[in-house]
Amino acid sequence: MTSTWILVANAAVATVYCNEGPKKGLARVKTLEHAASREKGADLSSDRPGHNQSSGNRHGAFVPAKMPKEVEAERFALEIARVLDHGRTQNAYQRLILVASPHFMGLIKQHLEGHVRQLVSESIEKDYTKLNERELAPHLEHCIYL
Repeated sequence: MTSTWILVANAAVATVYCNEGPKKGLARVKTLEHAASREKGADLSSDRPGHNQSSGNRHGAFVPAKMPKEVEAERFALEIARVLDHGRTQNAYQRLILVASPHFMGLIKQHLEGHVRQLVSESIEKDYTKLNERELAPHLEHCIYL
């Protein structure tokens, strides 16, 4: 019987569920939390942006390439990608369904290894992180038999 992992995530929390087949339901495998993603952007940076000297007598403010919240979201997406890759190398699943908020889905997919990416059978761009197993099941009926 093939095992299916279902990742339900946003930038602050991710839960991996497993389904072993029809009528088996969802079993929680792992929950990951990233507290830094819940912080305000101002709390994530150490101080104000620096200044630079332009031509002449003008000054400008240095603007970072990425905002601190975006950096933290990318860190969490990378951590999730590593967990999914570890599960793949342990043969814990043969099929993967990704459920994440739209922006965070892009970050996760960006960090997935090629072998993991091949196991993704469905991507749902919704934030269902506040739902429990029973509430989540109806949202997944179109792609998995629960």
